Amino acid sequence: MQIPLLDLQGQYRPLRDELLAAIARVCDSQRFIGGPEVDALERELAAYIGVRHAIGVSSGTDALLVAMMALGIGPGDDVVTSTYSFFATAGCIVRVGATPRLVDIDPATYAIDAAAAVRALTPKTRAVIPVHLYGLCADMDSLLEAARSRGVAVIEDAAQAIGATYHGRQAGTMGALGCFSFFPSKNLGAFGDAGLVTTDDDRLAAQVRLLRSHGAEQKYFHKRVGGNFRLDALQAAVLRVKLPHLARWTAMRRANADRYDRLFQDRRFAGRVRTPARAPGREHIFNQYVVRVPERDRVRASLAGQGIATEVYYPVPFHLQECFAALGHRAGDFPHAEAAANETLALPVYGELTETQQHAVVNAIAAALS
Repeated sequence: MQIPLLDLQGQYRPLRDELLAAIARVCDSQRFIGGPEVDALERELAAYIGVRHAIGVSSGTDALLVAMMALGIGPGDDVVTSTYSFFATAGCIVRVGATPRLVDIDPATYAIDAAAAVRALTPKTRAVIPVHLYGLCADMDSLLEAARSRGVAVIEDAAQAIGATYHGRQAGTMGALGCFSFFPSKNLGAFGDAGLVTTDDDRLAAQVRLLRSHGAEQKYFHKRVGGNFRLDALQAAVLRVKLPHLARWTAMRRANADRYDRLFQDRRFAGRVRTPARAPGREHIFNQYVVRVPERDRVRASLAGQGIATEVYYPVPFHLQECFAALGHRAGDFPHAEAAANETLALPVYGELTETQQHAVVNAIAAALS
């Protein structure tokens, strides 16, 4: 049985005619940059997330970059974030000229260790970027309180977390700015790269809109040095077709995650497989279903031999990446992140995954660990 990590065909086929009609609508209009599709998507996403401003941009990476640019973060500034995330989180800090101030993760949720992040704040800190990793919100209350008291901005990296909630609050609504990705593998995925910045701050929203188009409100007249971070109308049209289905797709992922939990419990793995944490007051959207297993690489190879695809998110923490060697960190500095990098394994969890396929995944892991 071949089981892919993600099967986008199952999501695409029922929507094919509607998606092709949306693409044709943009092609017929010949409005490919900005325009009514982008404007409508921004309104619809603002309503879905529950925020005043939702600003379409070219990718989740560019969402992080333009958010920091809007805040004026640059050389001489520190930005506190987790050492364990997708590269863009730390990469964008360096790209604006600031210095990543890395901290370890909570070993249960894989999100930033909030207490460590608060301790890492210095007079040079301009922002904290908590990452809502795998679709579960970070522990936000203490971060928000500490940041507010010190005049530090919170930028939520919600690239994997659209629809996740923290004590009733949506991911991307708690900090000064929220950053989302619509990479095709996300719960809400485009047909290429696309992203979003959210904020309730009118001034920051105006800056993001300015900066996403080379810092110009009027063509060829530039108030700031920005970038080309605009969202394509074709991607906006695709996302508008998909957005009404997002809640149902997320519910399907949650149901599959719950089934995995039961299957692992029923097989009595005696603690050898650690399933994803469920944090009180936080609704997980399971952009990934990540387990921890001993001899992870051997288990992964065994599953691959049976046609079951998996992925490692992420094999090397930031503090051990060659490009960040100048930060001066060494192996052992952040032990929880290093352990996660060696032990975590993402299993297929997409909504169209069948119960039979999930049984096959769990049986294969049991065989690999026997």
